[in-house]
Amino acid sequence: MRTSQRIVSGVLAATLLAQLSGCGTLFYPDRRGQLKGQIDPAIAALDAIGILFFVIPGLIAFAIDFGTGAIYLPEGRYSVAPERLQEAVGSDGRVDPVRLRAILQQELARDLPLDDPRLIRHGGSVEQLAAYGLPPAA
Repeated sequence: MRTSQRIVSGVLAATLLAQLSGCGTLFYPDRRGQLKGQIDPAIAALDAIGILFFVIPGLIAFAIDFGTGAIYLPEGRYSVAPERLQEAVGSDGRVDPVRLRAILQQELARDLPLDDPRLIRHGGSVEQLAAYGLPPAA
């Protein structure tokens, strides 16, 4: 293979690798689930580079980042201690949404829309906790 072909192949491979890893969902998986906020310029630039080189993968990267919310910067403090969240769990192990919303509003100083249809809810059971070796704590 000639040297020029090797250089072009190397640049193409590096560009594809950068495009695959230039997604906010891969860099910041903890940001997923945000509904709005200020756009992270670094993630937007990486997605835009994908559009420059390969239009379809770049657009897909933007769509994924906007769809998951990973393109948005986190606003200040965005986590709550598990001990504090335990107060929203009733004696039967069910989460009281009113109490949870009050705790989140107090801790984060934001009113989160817990009834938003885009909110991802995960159900579980005692058997699933046992499969991971976690004790049920209700």
